[in-house]
Amino acid sequence: MPENSPHDQTLQADLDLIAAAAREAGNIALKYFRRDPEVWWKEGVSPVSEADYAVDSFLRSELLAARPDYGWLSEETALAEQELARDRVFVVDPIDGTRAFIDGRPIWCVSIGVVHRGVSVVGVLECPELSETYQALTGGGAFRNGDRLTVKSARDSFVVAGPKAMVSGLPSSLLQKTRTHGYIPSLAYRIAMVASGALDATFVKPNSHDWDLAAADVILREAGGAICDAEGKAPSYAGPEPKKGALAAGSGSLLQAMKRALRGEQPEASP
Repeated sequence: MPENSPHDQTLQADLDLIAAAAREAGNIALKYFRRDPEVWWKEGVSPVSEADYAVDSFLRSELLAARPDYGWLSEETALAEQELARDRVFVVDPIDGTRAFIDGRPIWCVSIGVVHRGVSVVGVLECPELSETYQALTGGGAFRNGDRLTVKSARDSFVVAGPKAMVSGLPSSLLQKTRTHGYIPSLAYRIAMVASGALDATFVKPNSHDWDLAAADVILREAGGAICDAEGKAPSYAGPEPKKGALAAGSGSLLQAMKRALRGEQPEASP
């Protein structure tokens, strides 16, 4: 793709837009953080706070005013089906890690992705309590606070996050070299940790959603990794079904072993 092509300019303009919006959204969220925000329970199992709604409302208004021809999908407000048929769709989690946010723990973020025909092409994670901003656009690299991110290269031991039952599906020869990371309450942030090299990889249990994944997906991809299912297929976003099955996020031969584990295979060879 030629430098400064119209496609490049569109991606960069979208990145500038969502990065500025994410910063302001983070400031809005901070007004509620550790201040006992009102909380409701969706379907009795999933918490949502008044901060989630405030951030969602701001982002929907701000982003769609700037890009009225884009569609919209968020955890709190999925618009009409025709919105998802548009070429580009904002996919937003106003606060990824709501339980941590409500409990006053710092690992939560504002997650904004731009999806083009099912593929995440621009992403920003704004993590105000951690003073971290992750961002990426297709072909432009991934960055945290301006520093380029790269997944871990091959090594003799591994740090893998995700449900212990899924990690235990790795072959025994690999498990001997693997340490399971403790719980990370934001899935988007957990995937960003793979992009930064803080983790080697993570499993993702079934029933994650587009808004948990889209922004982090392009960040990991631009850092040299990938998210995929048991067959190696990347998720498609902003389609009719936002809920995903079991996934793996990582790179290299470790990711290959994780895909086999998702299929229930246990080869003797290890990365």
